[in-house]
Amino acid sequence: MELGVGMFGDNHYGKNGKPQSPGQRLKELIAEIKLMDEVGLDFFGIGEHHRLDYAVSAPEIIIAAAATVTKNIKLGSAVSVLSSSDPVKLYQSFATIDHISGGRAELMAGRGSFIESFPLFGYNLEDYDELFEEKLELLLKINTENPVSWKGRFRPALNKQEVLPRAVNDNLAIWVAVGGTPESILRAARHGLPVIFAIIGGNPAQFKPLFKYYKDAYEQFGHDKKKFKVGVHMHALFGEDSQQTADDYYPVYAAQMTRVGSSRGWPPYTAQQYEAGRGQNGHLIIGDAAESVDKILHMHELFGLTRFSAHMDVGGPSHKVLLKSIEIFGTRIAPEVRKELKGK
Repeated sequence: MELGVGMFGDNHYGKNGKPQSPGQRLKELIAEIKLMDEVGLDFFGIGEHHRLDYAVSAPEIIIAAAATVTKNIKLGSAVSVLSSSDPVKLYQSFATIDHISGGRAELMAGRGSFIESFPLFGYNLEDYDELFEEKLELLLKINTENPVSWKGRFRPALNKQEVLPRAVNDNLAIWVAVGGTPESILRAARHGLPVIFAIIGGNPAQFKPLFKYYKDAYEQFGHDKKKFKVGVHMHALFGEDSQQTADDYYPVYAAQMTRVGSSRGWPPYTAQQYEAGRGQNGHLIIGDAAESVDKILHMHELFGLTRFSAHMDVGGPSHKVLLKSIEIFGTRIAPEVRKELKGK
């Protein structure tokens, strides 16, 4: 099972209630990715957002920069909002990064849980599903054919057009992120694409039927079982002392969940939700190395994972806190998880 980190580039909020400058957060982010590589984590993914509370609107620029200061870690988006992007340009950007990094680039496509990019780039939310379906089809066609001929509804047609550069080995690693809708899962299975499930609420065990649905559909479509890949993305933060880590992080985490929830009509986030999430059957992995190892192994046992992604910058913890969390993940948690899985 691959072990890595996902981030959205959350800005740290000061006591004055204002976020830090994007420039400062981006410099910190590159240093954090460099440390992930140094401690032996397998992959890093960065999200795309167009809001004040996030510093990253162009994941491809961040991972291009990270490619120059890392050696082994896979670098990808988590996610690129494909619905409001141009698949041709997106492929070209990631293929370029693939060459800069020596074949370490990944593109994770998603529909986006935030909607700011749609009006920003001139798309209609009424076309939400159709946009993703059409653009995913084109992206996958570009990845397997060159030159490309294609015609759709939302983009000018391509007529025997070369899309360059080509990715390393003429094959870009493409994942799809899903929130749990059967339609999204079936689409990914039909295309034989690796899937990562975002489990950011409730009891993770409730997702088990969806994992089975994906695996069964993947096999029914006749895809190579040896290429089957499935992962989870879960909110996480690691520290020396479990309760102290949780107590220190709660105000930061709750503030961000309340900020996001206010735009969606949710009530303010509570301490009761936080503690339930940290519990044995909860969706949060926030605490010390030992209990984090146990919970990650439990996720592997539940779902048969090939990838676990710790999303550890929700709300913008300080750079110092994130560096410590990354260090613990890479030097204590990951080795123990790998040892346990190797012994099975």
